[in-house]
Amino acid sequence: MSRIADAFASSRAAGRPAFIPFLTAGDPSPERTAPLCEALARSGAGIIELGVPFSDPLADGPTIQRASQRALSHGVGLARTLDLASEVRASVGVALVLFTYYNPILRMGEEEFASRAERSGVDGVLVTDLPLEEGQELRSCLISRGIDPILLVAPTSGARRIAMAAAQARGFLYYISRTGVTGTQESLPAGLVDEIAAVRRAAALPVAVGFGISSPEQVAAAGSAADGVVVGSALISVVEESIDISGRAAPDLEARLEAAARRMFGT
Repeated sequence: MSRIADAFASSRAAGRPAFIPFLTAGDPSPERTAPLCEALARSGAGIIELGVPFSDPLADGPTIQRASQRALSHGVGLARTLDLASEVRASVGVALVLFTYYNPILRMGEEEFASRAERSGVDGVLVTDLPLEEGQELRSCLISRGIDPILLVAPTSGARRIAMAAAQARGFLYYISRTGVTGTQESLPAGLVDEIAAVRRAAALPVAVGFGISSPEQVAAAGSAADGVVVGSALISVVEESIDISGRAAPDLEARLEAAARRMFGT
């Protein structure tokens, strides 16, 4: 069984959703990525999403945009992220999913990317801006190397499109909780629990929900319906708040992040 499947099986056995924190690779520095992932694993994460820094992150709000800019200033792009993923894999046993945009993959080449992702120990890849109809070649490259292509569905996705995504995805379906970009929000959208339930009925795969989930109460509410819950901006804010005026992060950032993740996920 893959690490992703194992994460969902373990969370089901424990009677809770899988906890899926998001971290931008290379933020606040490349050297801190593996230690921060170790902290998230200690907090109870079943899957860690590692974001690939990109200059035009269309799906991301201001918090993750700033994290990408900090990482890019350290020279962290797709190639360096794959190197960092290897470092994470050496010390972290939980599933690792790359969250990326398509342009860096196109520049590297799909075959080369899939090969390097396999060598890095990546378990899944989520490409936010690659349409379902145009991603078959990349999905085939990933699946042939034992890597799960994670697909997105949204509140605007009709039943036919959800069924198509469910048939072609591996690992899990990622349900976007709202239209728009990532970022914290005061409350979950009305009807979200019913929407998640409808997607789960249409898919044999586990369904994780993300985008804007930013408090323990929202995690609990979304987790009552979903198989997994993704938290990004609220945790990236902990990283950002640890950085001083000189650009250096606090020595105890890992402890701060672990504590924040434990509060968020109730572990």
